[in-house]
Amino acid sequence: MRRGESPSTVICSLCGEAFTLPEDEVDGNFPRVLLCGHVYCTFCLLSIQCDSVIRCPECEVESTLPEGGVYNLQKDSRIIDLIYTAKMNKMKRSKNRRRNKLASSTVINASTKDMQQPADVEKIEKAVDEALAYAAENLAQLDHIHETLTNGLKEQVKRDEARLEMEIKQAADKALHAIQKWRDVQLNQLTKLEAQFSTSQAEVCRVQERMRALEVAMQMASEVRRFPFLEQYCALDEVLETLQAPVDKKSFDVKCITMGSGMRFVTWCNVSEVLNQSLALSLKMEVSNPKHLSESPPKCYQQGISNRKSAWQHAEGRNSVCIPPSHNKPPTPKKQGRANSPSSQGSSPRPKPRRMSSLSCQNSGSDTGTPDVIIEEILDKGHQDAIPATGPELAYGKWRSHRRTKDQFFGRKRTDTPWVVVTHIVNPSHFYIHYLAEKREREILSKKINRFCSRDSCHFTASDTVETGSMIFVKWEEGLWCRASVVEVSQCGCVEAVKACKVAQLASIRVFFLDNGLTKSITVQSEEGTTETSLKVVNNHLRKMSEAVNVELVHFAPQAIRCSLKDLVPYDLTKGWSEEAQAEFSSVVGSAAVKMRPLGQDRDSLLVDLKKAPMDQSSDVSISVREYLVFIEVARFYSPVTLDMRPLLYYPPVFPKINTVLNAVVSHINNPADFYIQLVDNMEFLLLSAKLQDHYSETTVAGQDDLNIYCPVIGQACVARYDNKLWYRAEIIGESHPGGRKVEVRYVDFGNKKILSVSDLRKIKDEFFALPTMAVHCCLSDVIPLDGGTWSEACTKRLISLVHQKLVTIVATEKVPKTEPQPVKLFENSLNGSTANIAELLVKEELASFKEGPPGDDSTIWDPPLELGSAMEDVDNSDQKIPGEQDEELLEFQPQLRLPVQLKDLKVRVSHVSSPSSFYVQLTQYEPMLKRICELVKQECGLTEPQDVVWKADMYCAAHINGVWERGLICSDVTSSSIAEVMRCDHGNTVKLHTSHLRPLPSSLMGCFALECTLTDIRPAGGRSTWTATACDFISFYLTGASAVMTIKELTDERPVPVTLFCSNKMGQLISIADFLTSEGLALRERKPRSVCPKPAPRTIMSAEKVKTPLYHPPELPCLGHIQINVSAIGDDGLIYTRTQNAESQLGQLRERIQQSMKTLPRQKPYTWKSVLGCAVIGPDMLWYRGQLLEVLGGHVKVQYVDYGLVENIPVVHVYPMLLCDDVPALCFPCQLHGINPVGGRWQQDAIALLKEMLVNRCVDMQIMELSADPREPLTVELFLGGMSLSRILCHHEHATMDQTVSAQKGHSVTSHGPFLDDWDINTEGLRGPEEPMLGPFIYPDVPQEGKQFQVRVKHLRTPNELFLWPLEGTAEVEVDGERLGDVLTRINANINSLPRLTSFPPGGACLAEYSDGKYYRAKLLEIASMDPVTTLVQHVDFGSDDILPVSKLRQMPAELLRFPLQALKVKVAGFKAPGVNSQEDVLPYSPGWSVKAAMDMIDLLHSSITALVVAWEPELTVQLYNKDGELVHLPLVRSGLAELE
Repeated sequence: MRRGESPSTVICSLCGEAFTLPEDEVDGNFPRVLLCGHVYCTFCLLSIQCDSVIRCPECEVESTLPEGGVYNLQKDSRIIDLIYTAKMNKMKRSKNRRRNKLASSTVINASTKDMQQPADVEKIEKAVDEALAYAAENLAQLDHIHETLTNGLKEQVKRDEARLEMEIKQAADKALHAIQKWRDVQLNQLTKLEAQFSTSQAEVCRVQERMRALEVAMQMASEVRRFPFLEQYCALDEVLETLQAPVDKKSFDVKCITMGSGMRFVTWCNVSEVLNQSLALSLKMEVSNPKHLSESPPKCYQQGISNRKSAWQHAEGRNSVCIPPSHNKPPTPKKQGRANSPSSQGSSPRPKPRRMSSLSCQNSGSDTGTPDVIIEEILDKGHQDAIPATGPELAYGKWRSHRRTKDQFFGRKRTDTPWVVVTHIVNPSHFYIHYLAEKREREILSKKINRFCSRDSCHFTASDTVETGSMIFVKWEEGLWCRASVVEVSQCGCVEAVKACKVAQLASIRVFFLDNGLTKSITVQSEEGTTETSLKVVNNHLRKMSEAVNVELVHFAPQAIRCSLKDLVPYDLTKGWSEEAQAEFSSVVGSAAVKMRPLGQDRDSLLVDLKKAPMDQSSDVSISVREYLVFIEVARFYSPVTLDMRPLLYYPPVFPKINTVLNAVVSHINNPADFYIQLVDNMEFLLLSAKLQDHYSETTVAGQDDLNIYCPVIGQACVARYDNKLWYRAEIIGESHPGGRKVEVRYVDFGNKKILSVSDLRKIKDEFFALPTMAVHCCLSDVIPLDGGTWSEACTKRLISLVHQKLVTIVATEKVPKTEPQPVKLFENSLNGSTANIAELLVKEELASFKEGPPGDDSTIWDPPLELGSAMEDVDNSDQKIPGEQDEELLEFQPQLRLPVQLKDLKVRVSHVSSPSSFYVQLTQYEPMLKRICELVKQECGLTEPQDVVWKADMYCAAHINGVWERGLICSDVTSSSIAEVMRCDHGNTVKLHTSHLRPLPSSLMGCFALECTLTDIRPAGGRSTWTATACDFISFYLTGASAVMTIKELTDERPVPVTLFCSNKMGQLISIADFLTSEGLALRERKPRSVCPKPAPRTIMSAEKVKTPLYHPPELPCLGHIQINVSAIGDDGLIYTRTQNAESQLGQLRERIQQSMKTLPRQKPYTWKSVLGCAVIGPDMLWYRGQLLEVLGGHVKVQYVDYGLVENIPVVHVYPMLLCDDVPALCFPCQLHGINPVGGRWQQDAIALLKEMLVNRCVDMQIMELSADPREPLTVELFLGGMSLSRILCHHEHATMDQTVSAQKGHSVTSHGPFLDDWDINTEGLRGPEEPMLGPFIYPDVPQEGKQFQVRVKHLRTPNELFLWPLEGTAEVEVDGERLGDVLTRINANINSLPRLTSFPPGGACLAEYSDGKYYRAKLLEIASMDPVTTLVQHVDFGSDDILPVSKLRQMPAELLRFPLQALKVKVAGFKAPGVNSQEDVLPYSPGWSVKAAMDMIDLLHSSITALVVAWEPELTVQLYNKDGELVHLPLVRSGLAELE
């Protein structure tokens, strides 16, 4: 043991046992350090660990164990050095004693021979008696030790027996759970068994298509039979041909239903009969060619479980990847057995754990007592031959599962956290990785691809075609080719992408690299444009993949695995992933290997977390990339959100009119009282659906993430993907799996619900809000369940079979609130023209019952459609009209827009916006007419051929725009370019079309449904006469396609028409667009000309009531001295509002008293607030508070809560001029800090924010320095946080400066922070601690002048050219008053508790700081490291090392220590610098220019005798270091490339 070290240093403080080193094949009891810094022995840490967490017995700080458990905790090298030193000293002393003993015995023998005196019998007897007594004591001690060991052995055996029994049960439970899980997975797969019968499915689809065509033809024929005039609207010849077409049974393959799927499962189980029994279980799925069901199964299946060996041989005969286990031991690879052999374990430097770890399925078969359960799934060879997909989503499919299964059986070690390399990053939710273990496979694949690409058969020819989705080879770099999938193809002369293109006409191509994850666009168009040059350019970048090559490469799975960091979303959800997040993610993973922890799978992505090795070698805790990105605030963890603000909602559905016959399709059925219908009179839904698929399918293929939803909101409108891969409008209605990123949605156009992953959701664009939801919630009227309670399953199934996804006739029977289902009658349309009431059918089949008997025939509710003949007979009867005839008369055909008589509150839809002074709207009541106009234009002009027409300005035409025939108006004369500028008459915008898309418009169809309007009462901002582009874009973004309410100010023949326009905001409130533009600063109010104001009408003025209220009683102030207070608020002027502990208890009683006294709201009257001081306030939480009126601000008043100190602006209606509990004084009093001045003369906002963060709602210590004469005025105080002065903290952050006059007079006294009794007058004179002395700077040692070499000792190295050294000449034996520095420190450490703690923390201040050995050394303060908890960064001035310590480990330094010079000088070593290009991977984290290897090599070079030469004093002390041979120390670093000359 070293001199000065305490004996307790090498003894565990928990068990009292000494730390030991390994000796004679006995494991040592190493000292290990927890995260809190306390040290315990290995055995104690093993005994107190629980679930990989150890709670420190001394400070109760929890430490998470690394992957290796206790044995991977950091060892305390200082204590190990002490033990080793003590051991060596002991060996030396033992050797010296033996040498002395031998010398003394030789002298005694020689003297005995010379003297030959008789032995002293009495002395011999006395010595023997003493030896016997000592031996008896030893025997008693040995008996005690033997008894202790025997009892301990029994307890140890009993304890381990119980533990092992529990672990065996747990292992068995895990195996059973694994088998159960495997069974559930396979049973779930049986639900998809139908997909195996593709031939039968195809035949079924053919029959269903034929049936649908026949049913449609029969329905059309029956309608023509009922109404012969419909013949002109359908192709009757085709209908009759479909009806009369015979059914050829031979054309349908009925024999396909006799074929089996070819799938079967094999179970093999073996229990060995040796002494150490082990279990081996193999579960295998085999897929073979489909066979007829009549064929007998294989022999092994006939024998069943009794012949398991034959079943295994059958699998082996089919080239199965599974190796049959032997009957004596479970299947174990030989490599694994060698890895677990005793020899290999003995070579490991890690000590054996005292507790047995959990049993692993990877143990060798020779190990005893380790039961194994092996569960495997064998894939068929046919799956290996399947062609891999081109997208990244199939890179983790069956090929990789197949290879993983092979690895398990052929001995490859599988780990749950494989090493990977990130190859390409889109964002933290979309990146690609390579498995490091598959590097050899990638090399083989690359060689194969390069060999194939060197062949002439892989060159493209002029006849070859490149298609989207095909596989090709693409040049990655010179001499290196990679597989790629074609994503997009561009052809020469085509603006848009094409699906297929000849190679010679290829302009550019966009490909996805399957083995890298990168999407890249390649331009292959040649400059000359000939076929030969085009092929040459194409073959320089691309090569084709033939069928033969594809077959050879199909066994190689795509190497790039798409991954996503699980549950990680962007920090700002509205902006998505930022470039900073991508850059931080890329920098932290880099190109080095990282550990990947799989956490799940979401469609085409693996949900993972990446673990990066620590940069600090002293720590072995890996860095979680997810937690790192969250820590630096570029990402956040996923959590479903429920916002207070209402999200943007869909328009409600159009409910059917009461007693009106309508056609509808039943889209979804839950039961007869809960189903959804779609009205079929709205054809816009089909266009909306097609537009949805086009838009969201393109964004999915392109990989765009701007529409992704990261944190779904309950009630949020979105677009959701259905099982058929199509996109539909939906609404999020709930969270299904907390933490699982799954939500429940309802498809608003169909009514059904589904649980989906968040990855299947997309943000909905505003243009898809225009159409109301299509699903109308309905219930069947007049019927109830048969039992009067719930609907039976049979009734629901019968209703589904009758009307689900079928065209029916409905009649709404009554009006109900929109939140309830709409009662309707359903009528099924049969082929013969008759109708059947669904409710009556259910009652007739005894599946339901009428509410109050069967409904009678009420012709006023609904009349069946009249036959055409009967309608002609009753034409003179004016009282009989077909339902809906009145509506037909109201909406007679009108090709021109006619404004209604009432010009207010017109419902419109904005179709086109140019500026606030010119935009077009459509009246919603003309929407049916607009559809009819488009149909008529198509009938009249759609089938005609283009004509040679001279198109002039203002001519009407029929224009073919986006596949729809519309009415148009020629804007200008068409010249020879054949391009016409056409205004869409019914929409308002202008398009350019080729004249081949124009037709003459009949005069009967000429007109316009779009009305040009202008907003009134506003003008352009900035004094301009025209609207800015910003204003035009702004209003176009918000209004295009939006529904609005319009009022026409003045109806004239001039256009545009002046109007006012109102639209709904996100809260559902109507706002004026003119006011909205004005509030955004894009418009100004129109100046109105001054005119003689008319005399206002007389009105009654209600006089305000004069009220006067006093202030509440002032607070009771505490006495001078030290107290504990609670901070309630911080004012904008820097005042701190506090309450005493007594006031805190009174506040709760006062709050209950106020709420009980104010049961109802007082009557609100107009008051004069000038004389009101005290008042009652209704707070934001609708509770009553006492307040003080500060200022009247129009409709608001500025109020301060007298019991809290908070100041708010509150509407007048929430303030009442009355006092609450006026007998209770104010509980809150203001304070101001003593002795500091805010920077700039007033407190800045960042200083106020810092005060709020540190003080609000916290209990702190307060020293009252001065009481004010007025109890309402602020007190002058000092506040302390964890012993630190708040004033010093503010000065440190440069928010304030110390008042020098106050500091010089009083300073800061060190006070005790004990409890204080407010009502006691305690005399503290003579009890206060001494004031902290103002210490001067440290004394620097004498350094020789420039040009003279001197001996030095290096104390600390920060970087290779920046270190701390100590000159040995002139400072080695410095004594002050006969004492050395070490002696003074030893004396001070012996009584360290008598020194006061540090209370002021000036930068550079001297102090005593505790080191890791428990002793205090000289140090200086650098900065405050953190505020919660309060820690400081100090530098040990005699060693040069830095340390972060809490304030409890700092002491005031006695002034006598300043008389000793520093024993470490910071110098810069001249002559070399860090290399410009660092080839080393491990670098110093605080100085990345230097590598760790350079620092370690420099330390080795400095171990010899070193001399220094001062070369410069400014700007810092710079020296050159020489070794004992007189050479510069840094030259070996320069030669090895770890540094370069300066």
